Amino acid sequence: MSAPASGASIDESSGPPREPGEPNAAQQSLRGVTSPEPADARPEHATQPTQPTQPTQPTKRVRPPATKARFSETRGRKSWARKLKFTREGKYFLGITLGVGLAAINTGNNPLYLLLGMMLALIIVSGVMSELSLRTLTVRRRLPQRAQVGRPHLVEIEVFNNKDRVPSYAIEVEDLRAGQPADKRCFFLKISPRSTQVAAYRRTPLRRGIDHHSGFRIATRFPFGLFEKSRELDVGEELIVYPAVDPVVLPRRASGQASGETGAVGRCHGEEVYEVRPMRDGDDPRDIYWRKSTVPGQMIVRERAHEMQYQVELRLDDERATPALLSGPAQATTEEFERRIREVASIAVAHVKRGDRVTIVTASGHRLVCERSRGLDPLLRFLALLELTCRPEPAVGFGGKATVLPERAA
Repeated sequence: MSAPASGASIDESSGPPREPGEPNAAQQSLRGVTSPEPADARPEHATQPTQPTQPTQPTKRVRPPATKARFSETRGRKSWARKLKFTREGKYFLGITLGVGLAAINTGNNPLYLLLGMMLALIIVSGVMSELSLRTLTVRRRLPQRAQVGRPHLVEIEVFNNKDRVPSYAIEVEDLRAGQPADKRCFFLKISPRSTQVAAYRRTPLRRGIDHHSGFRIATRFPFGLFEKSRELDVGEELIVYPAVDPVVLPRRASGQASGETGAVGRCHGEEVYEVRPMRDGDDPRDIYWRKSTVPGQMIVRERAHEMQYQVELRLDDERATPALLSGPAQATTEEFERRIREVASIAVAHVKRGDRVTIVTASGHRLVCERSRGLDPLLRFLALLELTCRPEPAVGFGGKATVLPERAA
């Protein structure tokens, strides 16, 4: 009577009794290869498994192999995605092809079947040749260094054919911009193998800020013009569009202050020569004008002018009340802000060209100092990227328009 009990405990003589439905150590070791259990659930007396367990195998089995295949297929379809659109001639041709096919099936006439086969062959040849024209094309965009609202600029499109023997015909490249309709296209009649063709289009920006160029759309109707096959390329670039600048006539300064940076007469200041005169006691010997000092005992000195730089401070309100506090529509507020940006840009450019030091202060805390030595790019870039923000209550001291403070000498 005790033999079955001893026989049942041959493999588990040193471990706790096993339940009727619980697998033995060998089964647990084999099962651990496919789905490992926690460490506290394994018996301490388990023998060494026949197949060693690798710690990286469970991690690999968590991700099914089919997922990688689906991912690669999806990525391949995205890179090889094509769009096909019928032209007007293509719709007529397709309608005639269907009519010939129906007539051939109903009548069983062999010449109709021959004509149907020729028309279907034309469709196949059109698809193959258009695909050869679109493949392995590299498109690049050349943006200008500066762009301004209301002024046209050129954008160059460069297409390179990477094929060794097959040229590309009737290529049309459309420059895509984020949030704006694509209205400019460049047409290339033929791009020879391993060669580059360049075309340009003219564009006039209508608003300031960052102009996002998202990519290109390459299309062709080669060879018969029945279908238009196209593909898209993701080539993103950004162009900062400066605000428009109107000509401004600044008021003339008082007497002795109309020559830009030149102000009152003084000694040993600045680089501009105001006049030459005989040397007197107290003059700096470094100002002697040796070319004019030819008479013995009579020295000529150069009298210089003071360099006075006048400062102009422009205040701009770039905040608006929250929608709950707005009395008018938000569109009107945006248009008013754009008008103030254009006004400030015009006044600031006029002062910088005259040689003044311009400081722009906004209600949100932004500040910019611009001088003629730095150029106009930092000033226009700052105004181009300035955005209208919301505030819980009206700003104090800025009002509703740009404010020009009185000039003062530095």
